[in-house]
Amino acid sequence: MVTAPANSTEPRASAKGADVVISVDAMGGDSGAATVVSGIAHSADKNPAIRFIVHGPEAELKRLIGRKRGLAERCDIRHAEGVVRMDDKPSQVVRNAQGTSMWSAIESVREGEATVAVSCGNTGALMALSMIRLRKLPGVNRPAIACLWPSRNPSGFNVMLDVGADVKAEAQDLVQYAMMGASYARNGLDIPHPRIGLLNVGTEEHKGRAELRTAHEMMGQAATTGNFDYIGFVEGGDLPSARVDVVVTDGFTGNIALKTGEGTAKLVGDFLKQAFNNSIMSKFAALLAMTSLKRLQKRIDPRRVNGGVFLGLNGTVVKSHGSADATGVSAAIRLAFQLAQSGFQERLAARVAQGAALPVPGDGGATPAGQQGQS
Repeated sequence: MVTAPANSTEPRASAKGADVVISVDAMGGDSGAATVVSGIAHSADKNPAIRFIVHGPEAELKRLIGRKRGLAERCDIRHAEGVVRMDDKPSQVVRNAQGTSMWSAIESVREGEATVAVSCGNTGALMALSMIRLRKLPGVNRPAIACLWPSRNPSGFNVMLDVGADVKAEAQDLVQYAMMGASYARNGLDIPHPRIGLLNVGTEEHKGRAELRTAHEMMGQAATTGNFDYIGFVEGGDLPSARVDVVVTDGFTGNIALKTGEGTAKLVGDFLKQAFNNSIMSKFAALLAMTSLKRLQKRIDPRRVNGGVFLGLNGTVVKSHGSADATGVSAAIRLAFQLAQSGFQERLAARVAQGAALPVPGDGGATPAGQQGQS
């Protein structure tokens, strides 16, 4: 474990008890520690109940944090010289991770010093280290990454998972994703009884791969236990719709959909800028429509829904975009804070245990050995 330097103190939240402590990897993003610290400062200004353990080179972090008024009193710095680069292979990172800021950030959650870890770093490496240090919840075969997708729902978002933790997913994995996604929707979006849809190439029951059809049958059976409504198969056009609250899919399909959606949002924004800068009249029209345009920009801005949550581990990890600016980092921290406040991790573990007890069609209805349901 990477320990705190001798002159460091324990997180102030440990003395107060009411504050939430977030562990932040300051060195993982493309833009460097300055951007991450700016995001931390923004979050600190917005919410006085957050405390931080910040991981990275001590001298650099002290200098950056010291420039932000009042921030030093709310941050504990954990010295970590090493940095996990974006092009590092997860297998190499696992062998040489000790001493890196990413390892140190996860370790703070493992040791119970912080409730959630936040990192802008290499996704594959972050998931690999999270699985090794935090371990999977009992009954979880494959963890998942969940993201928020702008939608027509009253909350403004839908949940989609998996978006890249694992390119494969068997029927039982998809049912676990549904359980975890429902728990996320309840605690992250305050939706008491989420509607779950299974992403497919059509809504007809005979369509899709064998594992999708099996999962379709299992999810119908799991709906009561998981406290969600299963609405059946959904298509790509339903991702931003008000028909569903949680969309379940495998990591290969989910990651492509996520990147396509982000690229499309950016394209629409660029097209709008070009259109309104085309002439004097269009610039005047843009001035008249400024309030509406800012509202639209806020709704489709990927930075404001930044943060994929690793689900299925003995601890919560939020993955921020590697290219996130201070606004994006602040959004990821805000999400981490909201989940920590709701007691999300404990509730998620209970739901996963319930899902692990469900029988798989074709297996004679037997419950996997050693796995029992939980209310």
